[in-house]
Amino acid sequence: MHWIYLAVAILFETIGTTALKASDGMTRAWPAAVVVVAYALSFWLLALVLRVIPVGVAYAIWSGLGICLIAGIGWAVFGQRLDAAALLGIVLIIAGILVINLFSAKV
Repeated sequence: MHWIYLAVAILFETIGTTALKASDGMTRAWPAAVVVVAYALSFWLLALVLRVIPVGVAYAIWSGLGICLIAGIGWAVFGQRLDAAALLGIVLIIAGILVINLFSAKV
C-alpha cells in the first residue's frame, strides 16, 4: 500500500507544481488554492510512506519522478524547451530511481 501512497503523493506534488506555475506568482486565487491543497496532500501521503520506506529512498523517488513529470508538463503544456543537457539529466534521474528500486536492499 505504501507504493500506492507514494505514487499518489507524486501525483499531487506534480499537480501542485503545475498549479504553482499557473498561479502566476500566487496572484490567481484558484490555482493558488490548488497549490496549497495539492502540496498538503502530497506531504501527508509522503509522511505515511516514511513509516515504511527510509526517508532517503522515498524522497529520492518522490522528488526525482516529480522533476521528470514537471519537466514533461513544462514542455507539453507550457511550451518550455528542454536542451540536450536537460534531457540527459532527466535520463540520469530516471536511471537513479531504477537503480534504487532494483538494487537497494532498503526498498
